[in-house]
Amino acid sequence: MRESTDHEGKLDLRLWLRLGPYVKKVRRPLIISIVLLAVSSLAEAAYPLFTSYAVNTFVVPGVTRGIGLFALVYALIILAGGVAVAFYSRSSMVVELTTGKLLKRACFVHLQELPISFYSTTPVGYLLSRVMSDTDRISSMISWGIIHMLWNLCYIIGAVVFMFLLKPSLAAILILVIPITAVITWIFEKKILVENRKMRAFNSMITGAYNEGITGAKASKTLVIEEDNCASFGVLTGKMYRASVRTAMLRGFLLPLILFCGSLAVAAVLKRGGHQVMVGGMDLGVMSAFISYAVGIIEPVVEIAGVITDIMAAQVCIERVTALLDEPCLIEDTAEVKEKYGDSFEPKTENWEPIRGDVTFDHVWFKYPDGGDWVLEDFSLHIPAGTTVAIVGETGAGKSTLVNLACRFYEPTEGRVLIDGRDSRERSQLWLHSSLGCVLQDPHLFSGTIAENIRYGRLEAEEEDVIRAARLVSADQVAARLPDGYKTEVGEGGDRLSTGEKQLISFARAMIADPPIFVLDEATSSIDTETEQLIQNAISRVLTGRTAFIIAHRLSTIRQADLIIVVDDGRIVEQGTHGELMAAGGAYAALYEAMRIKEEDEEVFDGR
Repeated sequence: MRESTDHEGKLDLRLWLRLGPYVKKVRRPLIISIVLLAVSSLAEAAYPLFTSYAVNTFVVPGVTRGIGLFALVYALIILAGGVAVAFYSRSSMVVELTTGKLLKRACFVHLQELPISFYSTTPVGYLLSRVMSDTDRISSMISWGIIHMLWNLCYIIGAVVFMFLLKPSLAAILILVIPITAVITWIFEKKILVENRKMRAFNSMITGAYNEGITGAKASKTLVIEEDNCASFGVLTGKMYRASVRTAMLRGFLLPLILFCGSLAVAAVLKRGGHQVMVGGMDLGVMSAFISYAVGIIEPVVEIAGVITDIMAAQVCIERVTALLDEPCLIEDTAEVKEKYGDSFEPKTENWEPIRGDVTFDHVWFKYPDGGDWVLEDFSLHIPAGTTVAIVGETGAGKSTLVNLACRFYEPTEGRVLIDGRDSRERSQLWLHSSLGCVLQDPHLFSGTIAENIRYGRLEAEEEDVIRAARLVSADQVAARLPDGYKTEVGEGGDRLSTGEKQLISFARAMIADPPIFVLDEATSSIDTETEQLIQNAISRVLTGRTAFIIAHRLSTIRQADLIIVVDDGRIVEQGTHGELMAAGGAYAALYEAMRIKEEDEEVFDGR
C-alpha cells in the first residue's frame, strides 16, 4: 500500500472534494450548525454595542430609568445565543459521529473486499491507524474545526463592520493588529504542523508496535526478547515525547506573543480613544466598546490560523484514508457477474448453480502481484469432482499457490482455472467461497463461544446442526472437556484452547456448511498424537464424495489420497497414486522416505 505524502503548506481541494459523498449525507445538520453559528457569532460581535449603549444611557448620565427593559432584552439575546450554541453542539456532534461512522464503514467494507495478498504485505498497525485515528481526525475537523473557523470569521467580519459604524478612524488602527497577529500565528503554526506530522508518524509506529507486542507476546517470552522489545518501544516513545515537547514549547512561545499583540491593541485604543474622549470627540460608551473589540478580536484571528494549519494537517489523514479506499481490488467480479450473481454483500443466491467440485488448471501461469519470478509456469491439471488430491513438495514449490488459485484467493496471471467446466471468473467470488471448507495449519477462531465459532460456517444453523457437525468430526469431545460446553468462550483468536482443539472446531465450522470442496492446508502438522488420530478419522469420514485438496507432510494423511501430485518449481514432476509413485522410485519415493525417517525420529523423541 502506498504511503501518503505530506502537503507542505498547500491546500489541495481535490482531496477535500473526495469527502463530498460522506458530507452530503450529513448536509442537513451541517447547514443547521453553520446557520446557528453565524447567528451566534454576529450576536456576540454586537455585545459591545450593548455595552456602549449602557454606558452612554445609564452610566454617564447616572440614571436607571429604562434599565429593566434593557436588561431584559440583553438577557433574551444572551439566552438566544446560548440556545443557538446548544443546538449547534448537538448538530455538530451528529455531523462528527455520522461522518466518522460512514468513513469507518467505507474503510471496513473495502477491507473485506481486498484480496489476501493485501494483508500479507500490509502491517496491521498501519490499517488501525488509518481506520481509527485518521477517520476520527477528519470527522472532527469537518464538524468542529471548519465550522468553528466560520464562526470566528463571521465574528471578525461583524466586529469590523460594527467598529467602522462606531468610529472609522479608531477601527482602522485596531484592524492593523489583525494581520500582524495572523502572520505571527501562521509562522508558528507551520512549525507546529511539522512537529504534529512527526507525532502522527510516531503514533502510527507505536500503534504497530503495540499490536506486534501483544500478538507476538508468546514468541517474545520464548525468545526472551522482552528487554529488546522494551528498548525498541522506548526509542519510539522517546521520539514521540521529544516531538510533543517541541510542539508544547512552540505553543508556549506563541501565547505570550499573541497576548503582547493584544496588549498593543488595547494600548492603541486607550491612547487614541482616551484622548478623543477627553477632548469630547468620542463618547465613553464607544470607547468601552472598542476596548472590548480590542481584547476580543485577537483570539478569533489566532483560532482561524490554527484551524487552517489543522486543515492542512488533516489533509494527510484524508490522503491516507483515500489511499486505503483507492487500494485496488486485484480480484474483482465483472459488472456482468455482479448483475447475475450479486456481490459479497447482496448475493443473488437464487441464481447460483450448484457446485460439483470439478477443478481444472488450464495452462496457468502465476506470479505474485508484487512481482518476482514465476511461481507456476504453464501448469495444467484436471481434478474430477469427488477426488482427494494430496499436494506434496519442498517448501516454496508452489503447493499453497495451487490451492489459493483453485479457491480464487488469487487469480492466474495467465491461463484459466475452471470450476465445473467454466472459468471461475465467470461467476461470483462468494458463489465459490460459499462452497469451500477450509482447515488451516493455524486456524483462526473469533472471540465468542465454541458454538458461535462453529456457526460461522453457516450463520443460520440451529443448535442441533452445530452439535451434529461437532460430533461428525469429534469436536464434541472438546466441548465435553470444558465446564461450559459449547458455551465456553474461546478467547481472542482462540487463545484459550490448544492448537488441536482449535483444529477440531475449525473442522466442525467447515463441515457445518456441507461444502463440496475441502481444503486442508497442513491441518495435522502441529498437533498431538491423540488429536491427530481424531482429525484423521474426521478426514476419512467427511471427504467422501467431495473434492479435497490436502497439503500435508504426514504420511498417514497423503497415503490414502486418490491422486498425489509432486510439485517442484511450479511444475508437476510426478502424479499418481501412492502405490504407483512408490513403484516408480522417483521424486515422490525420495520425499516419502525422507518424511518417514522424520516421523520416526519424532516418535522416538516424543516417546511414542
